Amino acid sequence: MQIRYTDSPVSIYPNQLQGFFVGWSNPPSLEKHHEVLRKSDYCILAIDEKEEKVIGFITAITDHVLTAYISLLEVLPEYQGHGIGAELVQRLLEKLHGIYTVDMLCDPELIPYFESTGMKRAEGVVIRNEKRQSGL
Repeated sequence: MQIRYTDSPVSIYPNQLQGFFVGWSNPPSLEKHHEVLRKSDYCILAIDEKEEKVIGFITAITDHVLTAYISLLEVLPEYQGHGIGAELVQRLLEKLHGIYTVDMLCDPELIPYFESTGMKRAEGVVIRNEKRQSGL
């Protein structure tokens, strides 16, 4: 498997984003997902060059001074376990070097994974408007 990493979603089309958001009760449409990638302050993509499809991505929003928030990290299920997620996290943290705080929220079962990338456990709160995420 030959994977290419890029920090520009410019050459990506919505149809290359199939298979993400597994387990979400109301996943965003391919077009909404594409918009998220384009409008995030930082976006790093993992692309399977042979298949010409996106197999993983990470996004962040930031004030570029003190704070950043990792908003999404996804790797297609069939590509998990190959270090792609860890590589995406590492590449993003390199871009955010010097930022005082980098936060993210995740489901409890994912905390050990993110701790393995150097992040520390914290508490937070959230509002999730599931009707809004799909573009409804």
